[in-house]
Amino acid sequence: MKVEVITALLVGMLAIAAVCIRAHGAEQQETPKTTVIVVVGATGTEEYAAQFGQWVRLWEKACSRAEARFVTIGLDEGSESDDRTILQETLAAESKEISTALWLVLIGHGTFDGRTAKFNLRGPDVSADVLVEWLGPVLRPVVVINCASSSAPYLSKLSAPQRVVITATKSGFEQNYARFGQYFASAIAEPEADLDKDGQTSLLEAFLTASGRVDEFYLAAGRLVTEHALLDDNGDGLGTRADWFRGIRPVNKAQDDAPLDGYRAHQFHLIYSEVERKMPPDLRSKRDQLELAVMKLRDSKQEYSEDEYFSKLEALLYQITQIYEQSDLAGDNTE
Repeated sequence: MKVEVITALLVGMLAIAAVCIRAHGAEQQETPKTTVIVVVGATGTEEYAAQFGQWVRLWEKACSRAEARFVTIGLDEGSESDDRTILQETLAAESKEISTALWLVLIGHGTFDGRTAKFNLRGPDVSADVLVEWLGPVLRPVVVINCASSSAPYLSKLSAPQRVVITATKSGFEQNYARFGQYFASAIAEPEADLDKDGQTSLLEAFLTASGRVDEFYLAAGRLVTEHALLDDNGDGLGTRADWFRGIRPVNKAQDDAPLDGYRAHQFHLIYSEVERKMPPDLRSKRDQLELAVMKLRDSKQEYSEDEYFSKLEALLYQITQIYEQSDLAGDNTE
């Protein structure tokens, strides 16, 4: 009897130790931080320099709240390398296959000659084709936000799975100064931009909010709108404008029934809510995949009978519920 009791105690102690080790390991093994690289191009005038500097400060403040790694290019004076080389080296040094996202924000002016779009840097410019090459090895989630004029060609070039690409214009020929970057920089951390009130502002919500404020600016000024932002998150390189959405849902149908953008962008956040911060990255990734499956099922509802549709929906929602339960257990083990 004593042997059985001692054995039971040893088993219990080992189980408790295993839990403690896992909890300690979870505390020690930090999740890689999101990286936000903000590139400031050639400003041209002191007025633009002041405005771009303000946008950068908004991004810096948001990254501080998010505890993200914040990198700026284009602000240092007296660097031995040109900004194009610094950008190339910075992207090359980034981890390629981790789960956390890499954000690239371009603030400045752009040009388009009818064939090639370029972002104007101090020194040699960087074209969309060059960025395609530099980002090619990056397999982690990527966000590219080009706030410059003539930025639309970057969307079709950079579009790919696991990426969200946002441009300030719908065409390379929208060459006037773009204000979209100002409104986006403020929206990404604003509670007011949290349209679905889940305690966090997604990329989609920031895009919709910034686009709306651009329209409000031109309307108040009595001027013709010269910039129309686009968002692509499904890899088809087509992009979607903000006026295709009602709330956070796309409501228009694309030609040839092409998949709509917005669902994946709504899963990218710079500043997470308390609930999201507690969720391990691997579980969040599984949850996101299931949520996308729910959205796809909802969009194809007419293809199923009512019973088939609700049966499939119930199965997906059950799996999502299981993930939240696993997340709660993981959180309990690390407290």
